[in-house]
Amino acid sequence: MIPPRLSPGAADALLFDLGRVVLDIDFNKALACWAAHAGCEPADLGGRFARDELYHRHEKGEISDAEFFAGQRASMGVELSDAQFLQGWNAIFAGEMPGIAALLERASKRLPLYAFSNTNAAHVEHFSQAYAPVLGHFREIFLSSTIGLRKPDAAAYDHVVKAIGAPAQRIVFFDDLAENIEAARARGLTAVHVTSSGDVSGALAALGI
Repeated sequence: MIPPRLSPGAADALLFDLGRVVLDIDFNKALACWAAHAGCEPADLGGRFARDELYHRHEKGEISDAEFFAGQRASMGVELSDAQFLQGWNAIFAGEMPGIAALLERASKRLPLYAFSNTNAAHVEHFSQAYAPVLGHFREIFLSSTIGLRKPDAAAYDHVVKAIGAPAQRIVFFDDLAENIEAARARGLTAVHVTSSGDVSGALAALGI
């Protein structure tokens, strides 16, 4: 849905989530990789992977990759080396979202682009290299593991808005999760819920880009 505030000249900056907005994510690839190493079925692991406090602390840079990997191995009940876990962990990146590179290139000629992602050091190291060309459109990338704050916490949005230096209502934020969209709007940002690259395209068109 395109917010009613979107119109030509209504934005000073564009802010993009990475996962499922810029980079496609397929968690099943991680499960398949881990299952192959562990000698079990991917379905056996899916319900055991924990998006819990340990997961959130990893995204905020509070614990190391090794600590996170150990916790998830215990949760899933598998014996994997750190290298095997990392292989699956990075396998979730399934390429760029269709058409997004061209949209970002076009938008970057009109407005400064920023990214804001809940992520972790291991993923940052991987995607920074694997997707350097498309990520090169961003003036700055705000990472939860670097700033110590994650969406949908209010402080995370406030930090990013202050760093960008534009009024919150003149920053258009793109994210695929409804809870992140709602939280962004509560902090004054203009937010677009992304279900496909078509939502980005429609918002840019409404902005006259």
